[in-house]
Formats: sequence, C-alpha cells, structure tokens
Amino acid sequence: MNKEITYPQYRKYPNNRVFFKILSEKDWEEIQILGVHHSIHYFTAKILPFRNFIEDMTFDYERNWVKIEEEEYESIKSKVI
Repeated sequence: MNKEITYPQYRKYPNNRVFFKILSEKDWEEIQILGVHHSIHYFTAKILPFRNFIEDMTFDYERNWVKIEEEEYESIKSKVI
C-alpha cells in the first residue's frame, strides 16, 4: 500500500482540548488546553508506540481525531503563553 502524505497535517480530539500539528512522520507538536491555560509540547517519535501514534493520526484518524485546517490550529496556537 502506497501511503503518501503532505506535511504538516492538523488534527484535534473531538473534545476540543488537544490539538495536533503533525510535522513529519516522526515529529509533532501538541497544544493542550486546561481551563484557560494553553500549553504547547514538541515530540519526536523515538520509540515504536510514538511512531504508531503518528501513523494512526496520519492515516487512521477517523475513530479518534478530527481533521482540522491550519487556520484553526494557528488560532489556538496564538493563545499559548
């Protein structure tokens, strides 16, 4: 199966509390919202569970994530202190 993808890709959890920017097949950034606080974290997949996580977010996201546009992600990112 040929899995070609253009990065970045954007996802969020349906509860609108965690947003993802998938930068590559091994890197992503994640914005978490807790109350009024927004925090951003950067990850590099160095172990199999993280590589599988990115694979799922990229190609099998319909069950757990919602695909979003860059504008929505950047709007949330602008609130990170």
